[in-house]
Amino acid sequence: MKKQTGFTMIELLIVIVILGLLASLVAPNFFSNLGKAERGIASAQMSAFETALDTYRLDVGAYPDSLEELMKSDKPRWDGPYLPKELPVDPWGYPYVYSKPGEDGKPYKIMSYGADGKLGGSDNNEDIVHN
Repeated sequence: MKKQTGFTMIELLIVIVILGLLASLVAPNFFSNLGKAERGIASAQMSAFETALDTYRLDVGAYPDSLEELMKSDKPRWDGPYLPKELPVDPWGYPYVYSKPGEDGKPYKIMSYGADGKLGGSDNNEDIVHN
């Protein structure tokens, strides 16, 4: 008679319970860090927009009316495209909001509405603004 080897059903259930407990402890930390990473990505992309906008202004003499002009424009002295790839969307899939002029006498304002895609909010839904 051959002896069968392997795990018993009880041993498998114990391992599954332990993995479930570990996942319940690790998942909240993981997802809170994911939100911070997305906000950091949005901020970095807006900094790239600022560099492209300043270069555009140096070439053309004024800031563009829309972010699309960084990629294609028929204005005199336009020497773009000013971004290496197509115009990105924010980490949540929404377009960045660009307005000219900005607030408090600044020449422009770039913002992301955050995870909810709506003005205002808190935590991951909080707006990210660069002037």
